[in-house]
Amino acid sequence: MVNETHHKGKAEDQEESLATILNADQRSDLTLLIADATTAMRETILSSFDAGVSLSLDPSDDLLTEDDKIRNPNLDVATTDVEQYDRERKLKEQREKELSSPKMLELKAASLRFFDEWREGVLQRIGEVVNSKETASSHLMDASAAQAQAKPHQPADKKIDGQANSSGVADEASKGITLGDLYPPVSTPLASLEESHRILVLHSMLLLLLSLEHYIAPSRVLLLYLTSSLRLPLSVLTNDEEKVAHGLLEAAKELSGASETQKKATENQSSRKWKVGLASVAGAAIIGVTGGLAAPLVAAGVGSVMGGLGLGATAAAGYLGTVAGSTVIVGGLFGAYGGRMTGQMMDNYAREVEDFAFLPVRGARRRFEGKEEEAASESRHRRLRVTIGISGWLTEKEEVVTPWRVVGKGAEVFALRYELEALMNLGNSMTAMVSSTAWGYAKSEIIKRTIFADIMGALWPLGLLKISRVVDNPFSIAKSRAEKAGEVLADALINKAQGERPVTLIGYSLGARVIYSCLTSLAKRQAFGLVESVVMIGAPTPSTTAEWRVMRTVVSGRLINVYSENDYVLGFLYRTSSIQFGIAGLQKIEGLPSVENVDVSEMVSGHLRYRYLVGSILSKIGFEDIELEELEKEEEALKLLEEEETKKALLAKQNKTKQGVGGADEADQEADSMEKQVQEKTQKSLLQRATEQLYISTGTGTGKDAGTVQKSYYQRATDQLHFGNNKDASGSVQDRTPVTRGQHGAQPATSGPKSYMQLAAEKMSLG
Repeated sequence: MVNETHHKGKAEDQEESLATILNADQRSDLTLLIADATTAMRETILSSFDAGVSLSLDPSDDLLTEDDKIRNPNLDVATTDVEQYDRERKLKEQREKELSSPKMLELKAASLRFFDEWREGVLQRIGEVVNSKETASSHLMDASAAQAQAKPHQPADKKIDGQANSSGVADEASKGITLGDLYPPVSTPLASLEESHRILVLHSMLLLLLSLEHYIAPSRVLLLYLTSSLRLPLSVLTNDEEKVAHGLLEAAKELSGASETQKKATENQSSRKWKVGLASVAGAAIIGVTGGLAAPLVAAGVGSVMGGLGLGATAAAGYLGTVAGSTVIVGGLFGAYGGRMTGQMMDNYAREVEDFAFLPVRGARRRFEGKEEEAASESRHRRLRVTIGISGWLTEKEEVVTPWRVVGKGAEVFALRYELEALMNLGNSMTAMVSSTAWGYAKSEIIKRTIFADIMGALWPLGLLKISRVVDNPFSIAKSRAEKAGEVLADALINKAQGERPVTLIGYSLGARVIYSCLTSLAKRQAFGLVESVVMIGAPTPSTTAEWRVMRTVVSGRLINVYSENDYVLGFLYRTSSIQFGIAGLQKIEGLPSVENVDVSEMVSGHLRYRYLVGSILSKIGFEDIELEELEKEEEALKLLEEEETKKALLAKQNKTKQGVGGADEADQEADSMEKQVQEKTQKSLLQRATEQLYISTGTGTGKDAGTVQKSYYQRATDQLHFGNNKDASGSVQDRTPVTRGQHGAQPATSGPKSYMQLAAEKMSLG
């Protein structure tokens, strides 16, 4: 609305620029604002390496012994907790030892070096356009001196109640969290400009940052600080990003048949950027085979589209720099369509993780039908930002994508698909366990104590331990596969599978484990600037300060740990892991104020709830993009789940037997029954997927590629039925002896049953 009004008001004057709307002093204020904002960002990085942060120790007393403190004339013993001083002193010594390790010192130096190089590039570019490089550098020195006296931003921990709020989610005030809370505004005289001029300043800054030939995470965080400081709503920035993305792609599309650029593309076949552009959405499908510089792009698209906010065509092209004239750079910016990587990349990843792929949450149906080229031509879904949602278990294959439909359209949203069989087996196992009589009895005993007393003291009821085999192995296997998937995800991001755009990662349960592995791998490889924000929900990961400090270095924006102290399923599943390092999904992260801790204990009564609470949690932590309609669907699905659970609980109560002399035997029998049910559900899901893949390969599929996909799924489905699922936790097949499943486990097959391929083919012919 604001943008449209401004556009109409400026229809008669399309040649405005920063030079025409800002005087010399105001342009100087702009460079100072950018210097201040980037200095605040740098202080956040430094705070992650501060051993004394979040401690109440007085710097003058932090090295004193307890006796020294008592003798200290400035210390009021009557009002001072001497024991707390001792605890904090020891904690600080421990942190200092950790931070002084060679690996941590190297990580700190590398993260600061990357940031400083990016900031220098930004200030030089701003200086070229607004005033001068020398002025920009001078402002940076002034900002650094002032910021040294200020404390870095420390987001407050939050506790969320259990009330649903599907209405009014888009209103920041109703959520209680504003953009200014997340990115504190920097005081600037520019905030008093008329709104249309503030919008044009923000728009110009977006184009100038894009002129660096990338739009990495720090650039996006800087724009969030500028939006907050200019007192503009977040919607102004997100709408601008959407229009710029559409304008760049549409302008590039117009040049797909230009002979001059085709000739230039042939000359650049061997260049790295050409290869990136060719593999991208702005490459083969939209740009055609263009490359190099294309001057008509300026007039054809950028000038007209980018001038919609009052900025003139000449100024827009000038601010974009080389981006305005290069389809190759535009292609590299947006990356591979739908996360579709090159064949070589996919082959390499497939060796590590089965089913690895980025599935677009919007437009996914056409990709599923094999019409990828048709889907690629739809540039309306393209954005300058990417959000990747990662599910932690599955009971239906649709749950790879469904939980992430709640994420709004401000970013290009993908669901990460990986290890379908392992995740389905885990999901079915957990569902069976929480529905069992043994779990119902055990939970009534567990809640009488704290969950950590159960974990640390191994106080789990015997009946529950008897059925643990139903979930322990599936969880161990899925956790191992999730760690590999995280490493592969890190590799995909480093190789620009999603282009030069900021990525936000959201995951629940083992999806959060994928993110943990990904961030750890990125930090190890010193791959900074790729990830904007991270939300880890119910994470089966360590909660130590050291682990999260490492992850924090590769996240430019928000790093959020969502946990519930009532998640008994997570506690039970994680009991055999390294619990001495804590469990992030059950507790807050200490010692890192830049990590946001969100307690959802009142909202989440069990681990399986997270699947149906993604949207509600995101809306209450101030996530910038939520689809209200999908949030309502999510809440309705949760109500149905709760009704079903209530029915099952009543039935279990009626059939419940006392856990006495015969309790262990009955638990064994129940576990046998549960294992059979889990196996049947998993196999049914595989059969359904195999049938769908057969339809694709024989109908709408695309020849060789579809046949390869079909063969892969059928081979695995056949192995599951004929050979047994004899993979170890790492995914290696240990035995290929044909087996059948019986009451006493796997037995050698005599006459093998029909394969999934045969069953699927029969199903299709009957249909």
